[in-house]
This record gives sequence, C-alpha cells and structure tokens, in this order.
Amino acid sequence: MDDDSHENVVPGSDESLDTPDVHGYEFRDGVDFQELLASYATTGFQATALAEAIDIAERMQEADATTYLTCTSNIVSSGLREVVAALVREGYVDVLITTSGALTEDVIKTQKPFKMGSWNADEAALREQGINRLGNIFVPSNRYVWLEEYLYDFFDDFFAEEKTRTPTAFARELGATLDDENSVLKQASDNDVPVYCPALTDAEVGNFLYYYRQSYDPDVDIALLDDYETLIEGGMDADTTGLIAVGDGVPKHHAIMTNLFRGGADYAVYISTGMEGDGSLSGAPPTEAVSWGKIKADERNYTQIQAEATLVFPLLVASAFFEN
Repeated sequence: MDDDSHENVVPGSDESLDTPDVHGYEFRDGVDFQELLASYATTGFQATALAEAIDIAERMQEADATTYLTCTSNIVSSGLREVVAALVREGYVDVLITTSGALTEDVIKTQKPFKMGSWNADEAALREQGINRLGNIFVPSNRYVWLEEYLYDFFDDFFAEEKTRTPTAFARELGATLDDENSVLKQASDNDVPVYCPALTDAEVGNFLYYYRQSYDPDVDIALLDDYETLIEGGMDADTTGLIAVGDGVPKHHAIMTNLFRGGADYAVYISTGMEGDGSLSGAPPTEAVSWGKIKADERNYTQIQAEATLVFPLLVASAFFEN
C-alpha cells in the first residue's frame, strides 16, 4: 500500500474540538415542543440558525429593546398575518415597517378571505375567471373592487382637514376603521404601534390614491420625510434596538438604515430566501449590514435563517414570545 495515498484519503487529525456534539431530538416519551426546538441548537444547518434566532429574540426582550418587526406583503398574504397581529396585540412590537401590499391585503382580509389554491393552476383560465394567484393562494379580483369603494370612503375623511398626510397617519387611521381582531392594522392602531410604509404607492393603495387624486381632489398628497425623521429619531432615543426582518427588500433596509444613525442595531434576526451572490439588498446577510454600521458588531447579536418564512416564523414566535 502506498502510505502517501492513504494519508491523502485518511489524513487524520490531532486537533480536538470543544464545540457541542451534533445531536437531534430522540422522540422518546412523547414530544415536548420546547425541548424539540432546544434540540435544534445541535441539529445543524438551518435548525441551528433558528435556535440562534430564538436565543437572540429572547435576549432582545430581556434587554427591553425597542423591537422593530419588518415584513413584506407576502407575509400578510399568507396565514402569517395572524402571527404578526398577535405579536402586535401582545405588545412585543414597538415599530412595524412593511409594504403597501401588506396594507392592501390586511384590509381586504377583514371582510373577504383569500382562498387556498395551487402552484400549478392554469394561469390563462384564472385570468378569465378573474382570479389572481399568489403562489398557492388565490385572490378573486372582486376583493379589489370592494377595496376601491372602501378606500374612497376612507380617503374622503382622511384628507378632509389636511391634504398632505404621512404613511403612518394613513395606516393608523385606516386601522381604526377596521373591525377584525386579526387585522395587523387594527392591532397596531389600537395599541399605538406605528406602521411605517415608505413605499405606500407600490400596490393597489397607490393605484386608488392616484385615481382619487385624478378624479376627486388634485391637492391630496402623501409626504415621506416626516416619517423618516420620526423613525430615525426614535431609534436614536432608544437605549437598545432589535430587529426581526421577515423577508427582505425595502422594509428590512428601512429598519437597518435608520438604525445606522444610532451606530447600528443591537440585535438582528433575518428570515430570508434571498441569494447573496447577486449583490442585492434582499440577499445581503446581517454580516454585510455590520460592514455598513447598520448592525453593531458582536459575535452573537445577529443571525440569519435561510428558510421560507411560513415554515420557521411561527416556530420562532411560539418559542421566543409565547412559550412560558
């Protein structure tokens, strides 16, 4: 036998590791939910990232951090809407940053549910039937017909005394009109949680604002800078801040960018399917934000779960916020 070839194949190791052993849940004596999630710490791969996220979220609460929750519209499209509403309702969120689509769909769902569908539907047939597809969720177009009428009535009151308003005022006053305990906007309005929407025009809300301005009142406007100033100054006044970013894009970056003014967020948890290799903000991990000063540099104050949010966000919330 060639000793050199054997050394190449089986090089051996003189170094011992002091890290925990890889070990998963054994499923003996039934199932303990909290112990199951605790076992994720030594399961490896994204299970361990979820365990890290749970630990960071718990430490955020222990530090009484001002907590920013950011989410994209698909989170509200799905059943995660109820999870977000619960966090707001129970006082675990201080600042919510989201998209116009999330506002749009939250309002619709107060009266007209979205329906389960299929990833493999006949798209042309759906179009003929007036059904829109969001992944495996179907949204009949009549939802938006109803929304347009609802918003026009709201616009009349909203712009009655002031023609230029902010997105936070829009979300707060719109939420106050809703009668659904699972509404994110209602819970935010009822519990004085500001909802920032820096891209308010980027969905049907924006379309209907456009039509309303063209047809009813050319003087109405939405101003962004007041909200941006308030968000920056709120972060600077906070002793400690923590971010939970569910999805990427504008909401996530709005949170980390405004935390830059205070020297970075103290804690951060990302849930993302974005790909870092394209250099986009959506794919940028928290380590990249550290290089910009948007998240403070510390060995254990941030993590990223590379997973689809409907799989892992409820587990994070259940363990870190609702499991006593």
